[in-house]
Amino acid sequence: MSLPRVENPCFLLFLLAFQALFILILYRGGPAGVFRGLSGSPQVPDFSKPHDVYTNLSLLARRPAEDALPYCSARSPLLVGPLIVSFRVLPSERTIIKKNPFVQSGGLYRPPHCLARYKSAILVAYSNQEKDLHHLLYYIHPFLQRQQLSYRIYLIQQVGNGTFNRAKLLNIGVREALKDEDWDCLLLHDVDLVPENDYNLYICDEYYPKHMASAIDKFHYNLPYKSFFGGVSALTPEHYMKMNGFPNTYWGSGGENDDIATRIQLAGMKIVRTPSHLGRYKMMNSNKETEEPWRRSASRHNTGKTWKDDGMNSLEFRLLSRTKHPLYTNITSSFRSLLTEELYPATTPSFSSSVNQCTSFQISPE
Repeated sequence: MSLPRVENPCFLLFLLAFQALFILILYRGGPAGVFRGLSGSPQVPDFSKPHDVYTNLSLLARRPAEDALPYCSARSPLLVGPLIVSFRVLPSERTIIKKNPFVQSGGLYRPPHCLARYKSAILVAYSNQEKDLHHLLYYIHPFLQRQQLSYRIYLIQQVGNGTFNRAKLLNIGVREALKDEDWDCLLLHDVDLVPENDYNLYICDEYYPKHMASAIDKFHYNLPYKSFFGGVSALTPEHYMKMNGFPNTYWGSGGENDDIATRIQLAGMKIVRTPSHLGRYKMMNSNKETEEPWRRSASRHNTGKTWKDDGMNSLEFRLLSRTKHPLYTNITSSFRSLLTEELYPATTPSFSSSVNQCTSFQISPE
């Protein structure tokens, strides 16, 4: 004799599965949410609902000393997605320090409530862009803290009135930063770019150099050309050394980005990019024409023949000072210009007077 339907094991199993599916649909916000979860495809952020860059930082709290710190969660619960970015009001150094109480001297940060899974060095080649620097520091510190990273921000600059050499400064920054920490990731960051989405994680791809700034407002959130590698990029120390770093012979910014894209290919690697809906950046003064073009021919440097000899293995400079400021570590150097054959004067910048003493940069009161 057959069992009644309510007592049939197959029917009861089907009923339980149906109930579980119904609950999952409610939890995921509809059938589309379930499909996204099963397929593993990420949800595109809603850019119509941006958040203040300091959202959720009030949730950070230091654990009692007797508590053993757990590892930070694989996905930070502090992330909010799209951010409100505006350059209308210039923040003072005092304001930035007050809003970031867990940032230590030298621009060093470690999550107070957990052990970071990643350690990232932010390297900024700098040349008298004080207003841009204030805006960047105001936004980048909370941006990185919500990602639960351990990080330090480095400012690298040359002294004298010689032509700016961004590529060589980044090589110097990498060499000096690796003396401080065994960094998992080196972020090469332009001072005039601010990220607009904190799901753009400042960590490296395990296998290849990663271009982070895949959608800049100046270029209508599109790549200006296919091999573009400028703005913000992320490389492991192994990636950086494998391609021998940046060339030391580019005077004036711009062309080194194409050279480094060529080096990546010559070193047997390829460029990976942050998806454009995440890799969005706002550029300060984006309506103005830059003094240097974003792209210049690298052929005159014959990268195919020079990349193994011009880079980290041929880097020569004089370290003048390493100064810990409240929001960053300043590295000042001098080096010989191949264009003028003159050694830049060995004097420190006006806002950094010694290696051990910090003199804060000056800005108009709030």
